[in-house]
Amino acid sequence: MESIVAFFVKIFGFLGTTMLGKNLTIFLISLMPILELRGGMLAASCLLNLNPYTSLLVCIIANIIPIPLILWFITPVFDYFKKKKFLKGFANWCEKHAQKNFGKIDSLKYYGLFAFVAIPLPTTGAWTGCLIASLLGLDKKKSMFAAMAGVVAAGLIMLIVSYGLLGGICG
Repeated sequence: MESIVAFFVKIFGFLGTTMLGKNLTIFLISLMPILELRGGMLAASCLLNLNPYTSLLVCIIANIIPIPLILWFITPVFDYFKKKKFLKGFANWCEKHAQKNFGKIDSLKYYGLFAFVAIPLPTTGAWTGCLIASLLGLDKKKSMFAAMAGVVAAGLIMLIVSYGLLGGICG
């Protein structure tokens, strides 16, 4: 994951080396599926040497922004994609990927969604968790709060990992 994060830090390098530019870089990384807050916090600590608490806040805000959009609009978007020949495969792939993780959320519902989002592992996070919640037909408001709480928990875990454990390695 660190090499992917480093790639995006280079891509967003045009934002400059100012504090605002660096914070915008971690904001954009934290908005992205797969990388999300985990990638933003790694970039903030190991690559950009940003303040841990400001970085945590920026990454949490960025990772929360897509949550309501995914919960309320992903199903109609996928329905539209499935009607288009060149997008149908992408929608089916996303749904198939999400279905692999149904059991992790379905049995515990909102607690499962919280845990799924909170545990900072690859392919877990707000994007996939909210996709699964939508496909399972879970209540959108309850799912939104569970996912947001999961993002905050993931942020605190990544703060400890990125600035504590990895901070010593990165310098």
